[in-house]
Amino acid sequence: VERFLFVAGNYDLIAMREMIVEKAIVGIVRLKEGKRITTTMTIEEYFEGAKNGKIRPCFEPVKEFTIHVNDGHLAFARADAILYTYGVPLSHNIDYFTLIKESGVWKFISLSYTATPIPDDERVLDLNIFGKSYAQAWCSQRPQFVSLFYSEYGSLSVNNGTPAVGRDEISKVAESFMTAFPDIIVSMDSLFQTSKGTEFHWTFTGTNTGPNGTGEKVKISGYELWQLDDQGLIKESRGSFDAEEYDRRIK
Repeated sequence: VERFLFVAGNYDLIAMREMIVEKAIVGIVRLKEGKRITTTMTIEEYFEGAKNGKIRPCFEPVKEFTIHVNDGHLAFARADAILYTYGVPLSHNIDYFTLIKESGVWKFISLSYTATPIPDDERVLDLNIFGKSYAQAWCSQRPQFVSLFYSEYGSLSVNNGTPAVGRDEISKVAESFMTAFPDIIVSMDSLFQTSKGTEFHWTFTGTNTGPNGTGEKVKISGYELWQLDDQGLIKESRGSFDAEEYDRRIK
């Protein structure tokens, strides 16, 4: 379930499809203007809407699980979670999943959730969640998801190189890594405030199987020094990692 929420937050429809049976159903109950609005659809209708609609990265950490497993082949999971975008909580979600084991693999046969909006005065940036969400976006194979964590004219530089300015240019930087490492995983190691700004420390792993790749596995750590704007987005990021070690590993 945690893996599913991770790929769903990145709208990784290929990974999601592999985790769901062909005829699964989706049910949604949202609180809007004091009324509960219900929506039901097939999983294919959900995928079609995700492909054609306006999407943005989401992060949904679970506070508590309730899990029942029957005979090792049928399972029910309830997940009490908060849905965030860019580190700001938007809704309190209760997710309900039913799974069935097919050929030894658990797959979802139904996915439902209730969403209750977080009051406006409680929609406060959680910097730690922001960092984890940013790391998740780097795993998405959607370069624009990374750039959405930046202000419109934000900048990203790597190892004192020429800064990429603006979301389009930042997307190109993210795309270069995602293309070179189709299985890229970025995890947040730590995040803390310093006198110079916010330090986001990360570990990157991936296999260089992109165009002209060496096929080598790479694991390397580094950090970004952020300056944030008034909306809690990154207006400047200066990234740093050991380029010589990176080159050595990639070869």
